[in-house]
Amino acid sequence: MAWIEKPVPVTEELLALTAPVVPTQVLRFAAPCQEKACCHFDGRDCRLATRLVQLMPTVVESLPACRIRPDCRWFRQEGSAACRVCPQIVTYCIEPSAELNTAATPQTNR
Repeated sequence: MAWIEKPVPVTEELLALTAPVVPTQVLRFAAPCQEKACCHFDGRDCRLATRLVQLMPTVVESLPACRIRPDCRWFRQEGSAACRVCPQIVTYCIEPSAELNTAATPQTNR
C-alpha cells in the first residue's frame, strides 16, 4: 500500500486503471459520512467505527500518514484508536475475519 500526497477525485479513467480487478480491491475511497442514509449511523455516531475499534486488533503502533484525518468522522468519534485499526479496513474482502464480519454487520436495533 502506498499513500498519495493528496486526495484524487474518482474518475472513469482512474477506475479503468485498476482493470482487470474491481477498483475496491486496490483503491481506498473516502467520502463524507452519509449519516441517516447509512445503516451504521445511529443518529449521532457511526456504530461501524465503534465496533471496529472494539473488535479489530490494532495493526499499527503510531498513527499512519493520513490526508483525511482532519475530516474523518471515525477519528473525531473514536480518536487515535480508529487510526490504529484503519489500515486493515477495506471495502472488498474475500475472506473477512470473524471480527470484521461482526463489526461490519449492521445492527438492526436503532
